[in-house]
Amino acid sequence: MKYPNICRGLFLERLNRFAARVEIGGQMETVHVKNTGRCRELLVPGAEVWLSRSDNSSRKTKYDLIAVQKQSAFGQGGAASGDAGALFNIDSQAPNAVAGEWLERQGFDRIVAEYRFGRSRIDFFMERGGERWLLEVKGCTLERDGIGYFPDAPTERGAKHLRELTAAVSEGFHAAVAFVMQADGMTTVLPNRETDPAFAEALDAAEQAGVQILCLPCHVEPDRLEIVGNLRLAAEELPGNQKTL
Repeated sequence: MKYPNICRGLFLERLNRFAARVEIGGQMETVHVKNTGRCRELLVPGAEVWLSRSDNSSRKTKYDLIAVQKQSAFGQGGAASGDAGALFNIDSQAPNAVAGEWLERQGFDRIVAEYRFGRSRIDFFMERGGERWLLEVKGCTLERDGIGYFPDAPTERGAKHLRELTAAVSEGFHAAVAFVMQADGMTTVLPNRETDPAFAEALDAAEQAGVQILCLPCHVEPDRLEIVGNLRLAAEELPGNQKTL
């Protein structure tokens, strides 16, 4: 996926879950943050960020903050210092968009977004050769030493989706959860057990029930996010005999 009207800025401070102050071309702007997660290791004062300018004159904010250059070290008081690391896309809507593009290349006969199953809406329903699939997509922006961790904040909704996928397997569906790795260089994604043990337990149960765990590496540029591969977690972390996408 590509973004229009991209410009560079410097991150100053996060005002709340939805807004931040950014310096753009010497001007201070309040911008929309397209990620309600914590992003504490990314959105630090002085970080280089990339924004997409909206042409909608009725909006309260002119810009969406979509990407940030991760700092490799931190100085006093949390200020960023040292060399810049990988570029992270932090748009929480982007994983579903790029997953949809990726699914179009996988040879399915039918793809339906926002599919109602049980008491949830699962991101994608697919059919191929008479077989039915469900896919839930999660974006990952929390990275440590090349390994992604999900989530970066507790998510009861995420655990609920995993329980729905587990139930789907018992009803004859092929089911999968895909972690879209929103930065170059991530090698895998693991559950963030310390932050959200309930999600980790639900993921463990889903694995044991036969839900596939997919990790989708991405290439990130200031104006683009693209899935460039399809990895599975290490064999010892998965139950056997799973059918892949």
